[in-house]
Amino acid sequence: MPPEQTQTESFWGKLRLRLIGAPRDINEPSLFHKISLIPLLAWIGLGADGLSSSSYGPEEAFKALGPHVYLSVFLALATALTVIIIAYAYSKIIEHFPHGGGGYIVSTHTISANAGVISGSALLVDYILTITVSLASCGDALFSFLPPAFLPYKLSFVIALIALLVVLNIRGVKESITVLAPIFVVFVVTHILLIGYGLFTHGSQVGPVVASFQESYSHDLLSIGTLGILAIFLRAFSMGGGTYTGIEAVSNAMQMMREPKVETGKRTMVYLAASLAITAAGLLFCYALFDLHPVPGKTLNAILAAITFSGWPLGGWIAFITILSEGALLIVGAQSGFAGGPSVMANMAVDSWLPRRFSALSERLTMQNGVLLMGGAALILLLYTGGSVSALVVMYSINVFLTFSLSQFGMMSFFVKGREKDPAWVRHALVHLVGLVLCLTILLITVFEKFAEGGWVTIVITSAVIGFCYYIRRHYLKVRSGMRQFEEDLHAISAGGSYNHDPVNPHDSTAIILVSGYSGFGLHTWLSVLREFPKTYRNFIFVSIAEIDSGSFKGIAEIEALKTSVRDGLTKYVQLCRSYGFPADYRMDVGADVVETATNLCESLVKEFPKSVIYTGKLIFKQDRPFQRFLHNETAFAIQRRLQWQGITTVILPIRVDI
Repeated sequence: MPPEQTQTESFWGKLRLRLIGAPRDINEPSLFHKISLIPLLAWIGLGADGLSSSSYGPEEAFKALGPHVYLSVFLALATALTVIIIAYAYSKIIEHFPHGGGGYIVSTHTISANAGVISGSALLVDYILTITVSLASCGDALFSFLPPAFLPYKLSFVIALIALLVVLNIRGVKESITVLAPIFVVFVVTHILLIGYGLFTHGSQVGPVVASFQESYSHDLLSIGTLGILAIFLRAFSMGGGTYTGIEAVSNAMQMMREPKVETGKRTMVYLAASLAITAAGLLFCYALFDLHPVPGKTLNAILAAITFSGWPLGGWIAFITILSEGALLIVGAQSGFAGGPSVMANMAVDSWLPRRFSALSERLTMQNGVLLMGGAALILLLYTGGSVSALVVMYSINVFLTFSLSQFGMMSFFVKGREKDPAWVRHALVHLVGLVLCLTILLITVFEKFAEGGWVTIVITSAVIGFCYYIRRHYLKVRSGMRQFEEDLHAISAGGSYNHDPVNPHDSTAIILVSGYSGFGLHTWLSVLREFPKTYRNFIFVSIAEIDSGSFKGIAEIEALKTSVRDGLTKYVQLCRSYGFPADYRMDVGADVVETATNLCESLVKEFPKSVIYTGKLIFKQDRPFQRFLHNETAFAIQRRLQWQGITTVILPIRVDI
């Protein structure tokens, strides 16, 4: 290799190491403890989306009331109650589905696979919108404090934020949350002061405000009637639906929680629900007590902060920091999209709704492919809308209530079906029924209100994602069907009659065969070697990698079960091969990067068996299309390239699938 190329690769390698970090050791005993989240960090990383929505959700609801401000009291109570009900419902989901996946897993297991893909697709689009809306809103908030000459750089600033979060999340979710934690703390402290001091100083206004509200209510009762008042209230309640986005994030990302996961997840839900309910309801009460009215170019929270802290020393700066923390918290809120979105994608990939590469883990044990896709999709959406928050908000909050509704219906069915096992099933089912009614009400009114304004775009995008998922799953099912007869024929191979007990001889010619589990795929590769190269090899070494993906990376017990399964499969290969008279053995390793782990293992085997050739199989389709290469990994080719560069002969044997 030329020195210039070596220096270039060394430079990029060092840069990657600095940005992403060193690979994690999967065998480190304290690994899960190091990368998991305690309730406080989980609240920051996964609850910030919900808490940041208090920056715009209560304001949208309050504005929708128009002159009927007296309804804000009931709106505040309804908002807090709704947060508590949805959070309690998701705590039950955490209990019964502790490995994460949230609405997707619930809908899949309690309703149907079709309901699951709808819920999962809706969640993915919603998480992409969460990232885009949060960061675009952050850009608006921060650049509102800068001179107009800086506005042309706002879009570039938001793009840079997306890139920053992508890098942080590829390093690790815990690392990204730790970096963003100070922003969250500043927000919490300033808003405790804002709401607490605001309510305390205006407590004397409660009497006059109540009297004014009674007068307004009596007037509305005569002019528009009870149904008119109810319609106004329900519309305002639904327009504030953005307040509840993010509540589901904890149940989606349970695999990140510190053991015991269920207790950690439920405690995080308590933190999230309490902080969001108090903040949202407190702001609505303050809007009413301060008799606030919209002012062009300023948010209601900015007006409230300016009034509340006006008499304080450095009150102007405190108000500035309060509103600045709202804008900055939106960055932390976007983090939940990068934490929850890849988790949902991984679960869907395991079930063949998405390309299986999205269930893979990087060398940092993060869902790197999912993070990159979420960041790329958010970037496309940002450029499509030009970073317009008004355009993005119209598209926002529809999908989350579709997922909420399916989850509530699924859990209600779950408790009804399991009523013989749970004496308290009626109480649990009723909670989910109330949650279902609330979520469906918000969903239907939101779709009705926002459809013509641009909400149809969300529905079209979500429908396209669902269609794409069905297309992918149909392809995987066709491949599975095409290989079924193939598997049955090869599994019918009976053991030979002359078992060889001799140990493998490192000095004899050896075929090293890469396999993944005991299957027709691996058996076909072994038989192809025997058929194509008769009487060539005296030894056979079967090699397999216990791949740590999102499906197995849930705890030490799951990883040990994976190792046992891989070891048992390799033992079957060895026993079958020896029954045909050949000395045989196996080697295995554990890793998240199959190419890297397999390459290193094969290099060490070639040193142990100098007269060896490495064989692996690969699915070959009648018509080779780029889409098929995207759905099926190129692991065999990648390993071959790496080994051949080291001067090691590696042969790929085709396994034809006629679909």
